[in-house]
Amino acid sequence: MRPEPYGIPDAEPLRIAVVSMHTSPADRPGKGDAGGLNVLVLESAKALAARGHHVDVFTRSAGAPHSEALAPRVTLYALETGGGVVRKQELPNLTDAFGAELERAALAASDSYDVIHAHYWLSGLAALPVSLSLGIPMVQTFHTLAEEKNRRLADGERPEPERRVLTERYLAGEADAIAAVSRAEIDVLCDGIGASAERVWLVPPAVDTVLFQPAPVGSRAEVRARLGVRLDEGLVVCVGRVQPLKGQDLAVRMLEHLPGAVLVLAGDATPGDERYLESLHDIARAIGVEGRVRHIGSLERPALARLLDAAEVVVVPSRSESFGLVPLEAAASGTPVVASRVGGLMESVVDGETGVLVDGRDPAEWAQVVGAILDDADLQLELGLAGRRIVSRRDWRDVAQELEVVYRTTIPASA
Repeated sequence: MRPEPYGIPDAEPLRIAVVSMHTSPADRPGKGDAGGLNVLVLESAKALAARGHHVDVFTRSAGAPHSEALAPRVTLYALETGGGVVRKQELPNLTDAFGAELERAALAASDSYDVIHAHYWLSGLAALPVSLSLGIPMVQTFHTLAEEKNRRLADGERPEPERRVLTERYLAGEADAIAAVSRAEIDVLCDGIGASAERVWLVPPAVDTVLFQPAPVGSRAEVRARLGVRLDEGLVVCVGRVQPLKGQDLAVRMLEHLPGAVLVLAGDATPGDERYLESLHDIARAIGVEGRVRHIGSLERPALARLLDAAEVVVVPSRSESFGLVPLEAAASGTPVVASRVGGLMESVVDGETGVLVDGRDPAEWAQVVGAILDDADLQLELGLAGRRIVSRRDWRDVAQELEVVYRTTIPASA
């Protein structure tokens, strides 16, 4: 079958090198350092390939180097760098070595790459020298920015290192283009770290509305039964890696003011944040809600889709989010979202239409908002239908088409 048109008449398909050094798009979101970035990298790569482009994805291997096909015309290359498991905080020390392996792989490729797309600051730090050495334009997507994260730290949370702050400023000035995931991120890029607005493009993520969709009532009952949630209890779900930035402590404290609800936390503790996970159980015991908190760890994507569909409310109490995929996935499942009024969440949740945005971090106020939705079946349905309708307007094919435009703007006319 002939792939979709490339988006520009008579344009040749592109060879794209996607770099995700610190985490593989093949990893399960919610486990280790995997999250929304992994989903975006994988889904956009597959959608680009469906348009006829060739996509090679490069990541760091903790073991022997290897490669695997992720989809037609999408190949993952895991490059051996540093040996063994390395904590994320130590990865900046390996970017030079990873970049050297990346350059060797690029030189060994049968055809040269037209563009490099680096995801996260570590990938940009590793890929920029390769871009300059081989004369291949580089597009940068940051996903999160230290400038914003450091403004919204939890009490006692360690700020992002100065090296990251300075590197992101440098990459913002050197990348041929920046693909930002939200208008909120663009504001930080241009006003906070000095990126040139002429080189910043808005390319928000999408959601798989086939995987994430409302399921039959019987399926929801099965999920609740497996979780031990009674039919007369409200099911509130919070999805994401367990870390202070995601604010699961607020979700737990909220339960003190929601006597009829059960909270399910889906996601593993980020390496180094294991004590934060323990603190959530400490909080639950201290306020007497331990029996109504279920931590089920990370889930495969189909299981996550069933959980989001079974939920009556999905809460996203993050302190900072460049965008946030979970609200989109919940909306596609027909489930209302209650989220922090911060960053890109103000774009992934349409306040009053697909969910509710909450100012501040008062557990009682959050409980009041969530409780109002739990107690009103008509409101649940109204918010859920609106969410499904709105997110269905955009899919990963749109993301691929927009990325292609960004890529082609960086490629010299003679190329």
